[in-house]
Amino acid sequence: MNQIQTIKTKAKLYRDYTAICLSEMVQIPSLSAEEEQVVLKIKEQLEDAGLKEVRIDSLGNLIAKVGNGPKILAIDAHIDTVDTGDEFQWETPPFSGLIKDGYVHGRGTVDQEGGAAAMLTAARILTEMEYDGEYTIYFTFTVMEEDCDGMCWLYLIEKENISPDVAVITEPTNLGLYRGHRGRMEMEVHISGLSCHGSAPERGKNVIYSGARTALAIEQLHEQLKNDAFLGKGSIAPTVFRSNSPSLCAVPDVGFMHIDRRLTWGETKESAVAEIQNIIGHDSKIIVPEYDRPSYKGTVFTQEKYFPTWKLEEDHPLVQAGRETCQQLFDEEPRIDKWTFSTNGVALCGKHQIPCIGFGPGNEIYAHAPNEKVPVDHLEKATAFYALLPYILEKRKL
Repeated sequence: MNQIQTIKTKAKLYRDYTAICLSEMVQIPSLSAEEEQVVLKIKEQLEDAGLKEVRIDSLGNLIAKVGNGPKILAIDAHIDTVDTGDEFQWETPPFSGLIKDGYVHGRGTVDQEGGAAAMLTAARILTEMEYDGEYTIYFTFTVMEEDCDGMCWLYLIEKENISPDVAVITEPTNLGLYRGHRGRMEMEVHISGLSCHGSAPERGKNVIYSGARTALAIEQLHEQLKNDAFLGKGSIAPTVFRSNSPSLCAVPDVGFMHIDRRLTWGETKESAVAEIQNIIGHDSKIIVPEYDRPSYKGTVFTQEKYFPTWKLEEDHPLVQAGRETCQQLFDEEPRIDKWTFSTNGVALCGKHQIPCIGFGPGNEIYAHAPNEKVPVDHLEKATAFYALLPYILEKRKL
Protein backbone atom coordinates (compact mmCIF):
# COMPACT_ATOMS: atom_id res chain seq x y z
CA MET A 1 0.00 0.00 0.00
CA ASN A 2 1.98 3.01 -1.28
CA GLN A 3 -0.21 5.39 0.70
CA ILE A 4 1.54 4.32 3.92
CA GLN A 5 4.93 5.77 3.05
CA THR A 6 3.37 8.89 1.56
CA ILE A 7 1.37 9.52 4.71
CA LYS A 8 4.29 8.84 7.05
CA THR A 9 6.50 11.18 5.02
CA LYS A 10 3.93 13.97 4.98
CA ALA A 11 3.08 13.61 8.68
CA LYS A 12 6.78 13.97 9.51
CA LEU A 13 7.19 16.86 7.08
CA TYR A 14 4.25 18.68 8.69
CA ARG A 15 5.05 17.92 12.36
CA ASP A 16 6.18 21.50 13.08
CA TYR A 17 3.21 22.84 11.15
CA THR A 18 0.88 20.73 13.31
CA ALA A 19 2.54 21.99 16.48
CA ILE A 20 2.21 25.61 15.32
CA CYS A 21 -1.46 25.14 14.47
CA LEU A 22 -2.03 23.70 17.95
CA SER A 23 -0.11 26.56 19.55
CA GLU A 24 -2.36 29.06 17.76
CA MET A 25 -5.46 27.25 19.07
CA VAL A 26 -4.17 27.15 22.65
CA GLN A 27 -3.52 30.89 22.65
CA ILE A 28 -7.28 31.48 22.30
CA PRO A 29 -9.22 30.66 25.52
CA SER A 30 -12.20 28.50 24.57
CA LEU A 31 -14.39 27.57 27.52
CA SER A 32 -17.65 25.77 26.78
CA ALA A 33 -20.14 28.07 25.03
CA GLU A 34 -17.30 30.57 24.44
CA GLU A 35 -15.55 28.81 21.54
CA GLU A 36 -16.34 31.22 18.68
CA GLN A 37 -12.84 32.68 18.25
CA VAL A 38 -11.05 29.33 18.27
CA VAL A 39 -13.62 27.93 15.83
CA LEU A 40 -12.90 30.84 13.47
CA LYS A 41 -9.16 30.26 13.85
CA ILE A 42 -9.46 26.55 13.00
CA LYS A 43 -11.71 27.38 10.05
CA GLU A 44 -9.01 29.73 8.78
CA GLN A 45 -6.36 27.04 9.29
CA LEU A 46 -8.42 24.47 7.39
CA GLU A 47 -9.00 26.81 4.47
CA ASP A 48 -5.31 27.74 4.39
CA ALA A 49 -4.56 23.99 4.27
CA GLY A 50 -6.53 23.72 1.03
CA LEU A 51 -9.87 22.36 2.23
CA LYS A 52 -12.77 23.59 0.13
CA GLU A 53 -15.78 22.34 2.09
CA VAL A 54 -15.70 23.90 5.55
CA ARG A 55 -18.72 25.23 7.40
CA ILE A 56 -20.06 26.10 10.85
CA ASP A 57 -23.45 24.71 11.84
CA SER A 58 -26.10 26.58 13.79
CA LEU A 59 -24.95 25.15 17.13
CA GLY A 60 -21.37 26.29 16.44
CA ASN A 61 -19.68 23.02 15.45
CA LEU A 62 -17.07 23.31 12.70
CA ILE A 63 -17.36 20.69 9.96
CA ALA A 64 -14.81 19.99 7.25
CA LYS A 65 -15.38 17.42 4.52
CA VAL A 66 -12.91 15.42 2.44
CA GLY A 67 -14.01 12.94 -0.22
CA ASN A 68 -17.45 12.03 -1.55
CA GLY A 69 -17.74 8.31 -0.98
CA PRO A 70 -21.00 6.51 -0.17
CA LYS A 71 -19.90 5.67 3.38
CA ILE A 72 -19.24 8.18 6.17
CA LEU A 73 -16.26 8.26 8.51
CA ALA A 74 -16.33 10.92 11.22
CA ILE A 75 -13.15 11.98 13.02
CA ASP A 76 -14.00 14.16 16.00
CA ALA A 77 -12.31 16.53 18.44
CA HIS A 78 -14.05 18.82 20.88
CA ILE A 79 -12.33 22.20 20.92
CA ASP A 80 -13.70 23.62 24.16
CA THR A 81 -11.61 23.37 27.32
CA VAL A 82 -12.02 23.61 31.05
CA ASP A 83 -10.68 26.65 32.89
CA THR A 84 -7.11 26.95 34.11
CA GLY A 85 -7.56 26.58 37.86
CA ASP A 86 -4.87 28.20 40.01
CA GLU A 87 -2.47 29.73 37.48
CA PHE A 88 0.29 29.83 40.11
CA GLN A 89 0.50 26.03 39.72
CA TRP A 90 1.45 26.38 36.04
CA GLU A 91 5.13 26.40 35.11
CA THR A 92 4.30 28.17 31.84
CA PRO A 93 1.31 30.48 31.24
CA PRO A 94 -1.69 28.28 30.40
CA PHE A 95 -2.46 30.14 27.17
CA SER A 96 1.12 30.52 25.98
CA GLY A 97 1.03 27.69 23.45
CA LEU A 98 4.75 27.41 24.07
CA ILE A 99 6.58 24.91 21.86
CA LYS A 100 9.62 23.74 23.82
CA ASP A 101 11.62 20.56 24.44
CA GLY A 102 9.47 18.49 22.08
CA TYR A 103 6.13 19.51 23.63
CA VAL A 104 3.36 22.00 23.04
CA HIS A 105 2.37 23.48 26.40
CA GLY A 106 -0.92 24.95 27.58
CA ARG A 107 -4.54 24.42 28.40
CA GLY A 108 -6.21 22.19 25.84
CA THR A 109 -3.06 20.66 24.36
CA VAL A 110 -4.13 17.23 25.63
CA ASP A 111 -7.86 17.72 26.25
CA GLN A 112 -8.21 18.01 23.44
CA GLU A 113 -7.05 20.50 20.86
CA GLY A 114 -4.02 18.28 20.24
CA GLY A 115 -6.37 15.85 18.54
CA ALA A 116 -7.89 18.73 16.59
CA ALA A 117 -4.49 19.87 15.31
CA ALA A 118 -3.58 16.34 14.19
CA MET A 119 -6.96 16.06 12.45
CA LEU A 120 -6.34 19.33 10.65
CA THR A 121 -3.03 18.08 9.25
CA ALA A 122 -4.55 14.71 8.33
CA ALA A 123 -7.26 16.57 6.40
CA ARG A 124 -4.52 18.54 4.62
CA ILE A 125 -2.67 15.33 3.71
CA LEU A 126 -5.78 13.61 2.39
CA THR A 127 -6.66 16.72 0.37
CA GLU A 128 -3.17 16.81 -1.13
CA MET A 129 -3.43 13.10 -1.93
CA GLU A 130 -6.77 13.84 -3.66
CA TYR A 131 -8.53 11.18 -1.62
CA ASP A 132 -11.52 9.88 -3.58
CA GLY A 133 -12.19 6.53 -1.93
CA GLU A 134 -15.26 4.86 -0.47
CA TYR A 135 -15.66 7.29 2.42
CA THR A 136 -16.86 10.80 2.88
CA ILE A 137 -14.69 11.91 5.77
CA TYR A 138 -16.10 14.49 8.15
CA PHE A 139 -13.56 16.18 10.39
CA THR A 140 -15.68 17.65 13.19
CA PHE A 141 -14.44 20.26 15.64
CA THR A 142 -17.21 20.22 18.19
CA VAL A 143 -18.36 22.50 21.00
CA MET A 144 -19.56 22.30 24.60
CA GLU A 145 -18.31 18.77 25.28
CA GLU A 146 -16.80 19.75 28.61
CA ASP A 147 -20.20 21.07 29.69
CA CYS A 148 -22.31 18.28 28.23
CA ASP A 149 -20.46 15.42 26.54
CA GLY A 150 -22.16 14.11 23.43
CA MET A 151 -24.66 16.94 23.05
CA CYS A 152 -22.75 18.32 20.05
CA TRP A 153 -22.99 14.97 18.30
CA LEU A 154 -26.67 14.53 19.11
CA TYR A 155 -27.10 17.85 17.32
CA LEU A 156 -25.03 16.74 14.33
CA ILE A 157 -26.97 13.48 14.01
CA GLU A 158 -30.46 14.70 14.84
CA LYS A 159 -30.38 18.22 13.36
CA GLU A 160 -27.61 18.21 10.74
CA ASN A 161 -28.43 14.66 9.56
CA ILE A 162 -24.79 13.54 9.66
CA SER A 163 -24.98 9.87 10.58
CA PRO A 164 -21.55 8.21 10.29
CA ASP A 165 -21.02 4.55 9.55
CA VAL A 166 -17.98 4.61 11.84
CA ALA A 167 -16.25 7.23 13.96
CA VAL A 168 -12.92 8.04 15.61
CA ILE A 169 -12.71 10.06 18.81
CA THR A 170 -9.40 11.89 19.18
CA GLU A 171 -9.47 12.39 22.95
CA PRO A 172 -6.11 11.57 24.58
CA THR A 173 -5.21 7.88 24.62
CA ASN A 174 -1.41 8.17 24.89
CA LEU A 175 -1.48 6.66 21.37
CA GLY A 176 -3.34 3.62 22.60
CA LEU A 177 -6.37 2.26 20.78
CA TYR A 178 -9.50 2.67 22.90
CA ARG A 179 -12.82 0.92 22.47
CA GLY A 180 -15.16 2.24 25.13
CA HIS A 181 -15.74 3.78 28.53
CA ARG A 182 -18.26 3.88 31.32
CA GLY A 183 -21.35 6.00 30.93
CA ARG A 184 -22.48 8.57 33.41
CA MET A 185 -25.52 10.45 34.61
CA GLU A 186 -26.45 13.15 37.07
CA MET A 187 -29.26 12.87 39.59
CA GLU A 188 -30.86 15.42 41.87
CA VAL A 189 -32.57 14.22 45.03
CA HIS A 190 -35.11 16.66 46.46
CA ILE A 191 -35.79 15.77 50.08
CA SER A 192 -38.94 16.89 51.86
CA GLY A 193 -39.13 17.40 55.61
CA LEU A 194 -41.22 19.25 58.17
CA SER A 195 -40.09 22.46 59.80
CA CYS A 196 -40.52 23.27 63.46
CA HIS A 197 -38.85 25.41 66.10
CA GLY A 198 -35.29 24.38 66.81
CA SER A 199 -36.04 24.25 70.52
CA ALA A 200 -38.35 21.24 69.94
CA PRO A 201 -36.84 19.37 66.99
CA GLU A 202 -38.89 16.25 67.72
CA ARG A 203 -41.93 18.07 66.31
CA GLY A 204 -40.44 18.22 62.82
CA LYS A 205 -38.63 16.11 60.25
CA ASN A 206 -35.09 17.34 59.74
CA VAL A 207 -33.88 16.94 56.14
CA ILE A 208 -30.25 17.04 57.30
CA TYR A 209 -30.77 13.74 59.10
CA SER A 210 -32.59 12.35 56.06
CA GLY A 211 -29.78 13.53 53.80
CA ALA A 212 -27.13 12.06 56.07
CA ARG A 213 -28.85 8.66 56.10
CA THR A 214 -29.18 8.83 52.32
CA ALA A 215 -25.48 9.67 51.92
CA LEU A 216 -24.42 6.78 54.13
CA ALA A 217 -26.68 4.40 52.22
CA ILE A 218 -25.15 5.65 48.95
CA GLU A 219 -21.70 4.96 50.37
CA GLN A 220 -22.75 1.34 50.95
CA LEU A 221 -24.40 1.14 47.52
CA HIS A 222 -21.13 2.17 45.87
CA GLU A 223 -19.45 -1.00 47.16
CA GLN A 224 -22.21 -3.19 45.71
CA LEU A 225 -22.34 -1.84 42.15
CA LYS A 226 -21.68 -3.99 39.10
CA ASN A 227 -18.18 -4.62 37.82
CA ASP A 228 -17.36 -5.21 34.16
CA ALA A 229 -14.20 -7.09 33.26
CA PHE A 230 -13.23 -4.43 30.69
CA LEU A 231 -14.89 -1.18 31.72
CA GLY A 232 -14.49 -1.66 35.45
CA LYS A 233 -16.85 -0.96 38.30
CA GLY A 234 -19.76 1.45 38.43
CA SER A 235 -19.49 4.26 40.94
CA ILE A 236 -21.70 6.70 42.78
CA ALA A 237 -20.90 9.77 44.86
CA PRO A 238 -22.95 12.57 46.42
CA THR A 239 -21.22 15.80 45.39
CA VAL A 240 -23.47 18.53 46.82
CA PHE A 241 -25.87 18.74 49.75
CA ARG A 242 -27.86 21.83 50.71
CA SER A 243 -30.72 22.47 53.10
CA ASN A 244 -33.09 25.37 53.68
CA SER A 245 -35.01 26.33 56.77
CA PRO A 246 -37.20 29.28 57.76
CA SER A 247 -34.48 30.51 60.13
CA LEU A 248 -31.31 29.45 61.88
CA CYS A 249 -33.42 28.34 64.85
CA ALA A 250 -35.80 26.21 62.79
CA VAL A 251 -35.52 22.63 61.58
CA PRO A 252 -34.85 22.62 57.81
CA ASP A 253 -37.66 21.26 55.69
CA VAL A 254 -36.10 21.25 52.20
CA GLY A 255 -32.96 19.40 51.16
CA PHE A 256 -31.10 18.99 47.88
CA MET A 257 -28.45 16.43 46.97
CA HIS A 258 -26.56 16.17 43.68
CA ILE A 259 -25.23 12.73 42.70
CA ASP A 260 -22.52 11.79 40.23
CA ARG A 261 -23.13 8.27 38.87
CA ARG A 262 -20.73 6.38 36.61
CA LEU A 263 -22.38 3.48 34.79
CA THR A 264 -20.61 0.29 33.83
CA TRP A 265 -21.86 -2.28 31.32
CA GLY A 266 -25.39 -3.42 32.10
CA GLU A 267 -26.29 -0.36 34.21
CA THR A 268 -28.90 2.02 32.83
CA LYS A 269 -30.60 5.24 33.74
CA GLU A 270 -33.62 3.30 34.95
CA SER A 271 -31.63 0.90 37.11
CA ALA A 272 -29.61 3.74 38.66
CA VAL A 273 -32.71 5.79 39.50
CA ALA A 274 -34.41 2.72 41.00
CA GLU A 275 -31.42 2.11 43.31
CA ILE A 276 -31.71 5.61 44.75
CA GLN A 277 -35.50 5.40 44.95
CA ASN A 278 -35.13 2.28 47.08
CA ILE A 279 -32.94 4.24 49.47
CA ILE A 280 -35.03 7.40 49.84
CA GLY A 281 -38.50 5.93 49.67
CA HIS A 282 -41.40 7.95 48.32
CA ASP A 283 -41.17 11.07 50.47
CA SER A 284 -38.45 12.48 48.24
CA LYS A 285 -38.14 13.07 44.50
CA ILE A 286 -35.40 12.11 42.03
CA ILE A 287 -34.78 14.20 38.92
CA VAL A 288 -32.39 13.56 36.06
CA PRO A 289 -31.67 17.21 35.15
CA GLU A 290 -31.51 18.69 31.66
CA TYR A 291 -28.75 20.72 30.06
CA ASP A 292 -30.10 23.82 28.35
CA ARG A 293 -27.24 26.31 28.15
CA PRO A 294 -27.16 28.37 24.92
CA SER A 295 -24.17 27.83 22.62
CA TYR A 296 -22.00 30.76 21.52
CA LYS A 297 -24.40 31.13 18.57
CA GLY A 298 -27.34 31.41 20.96
CA THR A 299 -28.75 27.99 20.08
CA VAL A 300 -30.33 25.92 22.84
CA PHE A 301 -30.39 22.17 22.27
CA THR A 302 -31.76 20.55 25.40
CA GLN A 303 -30.38 17.21 26.54
CA GLU A 304 -31.09 15.04 29.55
CA LYS A 305 -27.94 14.53 31.61
CA TYR A 306 -27.76 10.81 30.94
CA PHE A 307 -24.80 9.61 28.90
CA PRO A 308 -24.96 5.91 28.03
CA THR A 309 -22.16 3.40 28.51
CA TRP A 310 -20.55 2.05 25.35
CA LYS A 311 -17.91 -0.41 24.22
CA LEU A 312 -16.90 -2.43 21.18
CA GLU A 313 -15.61 -5.95 21.49
CA GLU A 314 -11.93 -6.36 20.70
CA ASP A 315 -12.70 -8.45 17.62
CA HIS A 316 -15.02 -5.78 16.18
CA PRO A 317 -13.98 -4.93 12.57
CA LEU A 318 -13.42 -1.26 13.43
CA VAL A 319 -11.13 -2.12 16.35
CA GLN A 320 -9.23 -4.49 14.09
CA ALA A 321 -8.94 -1.77 11.43
CA GLY A 322 -7.50 0.55 14.06
CA ARG A 323 -5.09 -2.17 15.12
CA GLU A 324 -3.91 -2.72 11.54
CA THR A 325 -3.47 1.04 11.05
CA CYS A 326 -1.14 1.14 14.07
CA GLN A 327 0.73 -1.95 12.90
CA GLN A 328 1.28 -0.56 9.42
CA LEU A 329 2.44 2.84 10.66
CA PHE A 330 4.36 2.04 13.81
CA ASP A 331 5.41 -1.62 13.40
CA GLU A 332 3.97 -2.55 16.78
CA GLU A 333 0.80 -3.77 18.44
CA PRO A 334 -1.27 -0.96 19.94
CA ARG A 335 -2.29 -0.99 23.57
CA ILE A 336 -6.05 -1.62 23.49
CA ASP A 337 -7.81 -0.04 26.43
CA LYS A 338 -10.57 2.34 27.58
CA TRP A 339 -10.95 5.89 28.85
CA THR A 340 -11.44 6.64 32.53
CA PHE A 341 -13.53 9.70 31.69
CA SER A 342 -16.46 10.27 29.33
CA THR A 343 -16.35 11.40 25.67
CA ASN A 344 -18.61 12.23 22.74
CA GLY A 345 -18.84 8.46 22.25
CA VAL A 346 -21.81 8.53 24.63
CA ALA A 347 -23.88 10.00 21.79
CA LEU A 348 -22.26 8.32 18.81
CA CYS A 349 -22.05 4.77 20.12
CA GLY A 350 -23.90 4.94 23.44
CA LYS A 351 -27.14 6.36 22.07
CA HIS A 352 -26.96 5.92 18.30
CA GLN A 353 -24.97 2.65 18.14
CA ILE A 354 -22.43 4.07 15.67
CA PRO A 355 -19.22 2.07 16.11
CA CYS A 356 -16.41 4.19 17.60
CA ILE A 357 -12.76 3.81 18.42
CA GLY A 358 -10.44 6.24 20.14
CA PHE A 359 -6.91 7.26 19.20
CA GLY A 360 -5.43 10.50 20.39
CA PRO A 361 -2.21 12.33 21.26
CA GLY A 362 -1.29 13.04 24.87
CA ASN A 363 -1.69 11.33 28.22
CA GLU A 364 -5.08 11.72 29.90
CA ILE A 365 -3.38 12.34 33.27
CA TYR A 366 -2.82 15.91 32.01
CA ALA A 367 -6.51 16.44 31.24
CA HIS A 368 -7.94 19.19 33.46
CA ALA A 369 -4.59 19.43 35.26
CA PRO A 370 -2.00 22.21 35.49
CA ASN A 371 1.05 22.05 33.21
CA GLU A 372 -0.87 20.35 30.43
CA LYS A 373 1.41 19.43 27.52
CA VAL A 374 1.44 17.12 24.51
CA PRO A 375 4.47 15.58 22.75
CA VAL A 376 4.99 16.77 19.18
CA ASP A 377 5.86 13.15 18.37
CA HIS A 378 2.31 12.20 19.37
CA LEU A 379 0.88 14.85 17.05
CA GLU A 380 2.85 13.42 14.13
CA LYS A 381 1.73 9.85 14.83
CA ALA A 382 -1.90 10.79 15.38
CA THR A 383 -1.86 12.72 12.10
CA ALA A 384 -0.64 9.63 10.26
CA PHE A 385 -3.26 7.41 11.95
CA TYR A 386 -6.19 9.64 10.93
CA ALA A 387 -4.90 9.94 7.35
CA LEU A 388 -4.28 6.20 6.85
CA LEU A 389 -7.40 4.82 8.53
CA PRO A 390 -9.79 5.47 5.58
CA TYR A 391 -7.55 3.37 3.32
CA ILE A 392 -7.44 0.54 5.89
CA LEU A 393 -11.23 0.66 6.25
CA GLU A 394 -11.57 0.31 2.49
CA LYS A 395 -9.14 -2.59 2.40
CA ARG A 396 -11.12 -4.37 5.11
CA LYS A 397 -14.45 -3.63 3.34
CA LEU A 398 -16.06 -2.01 6.39
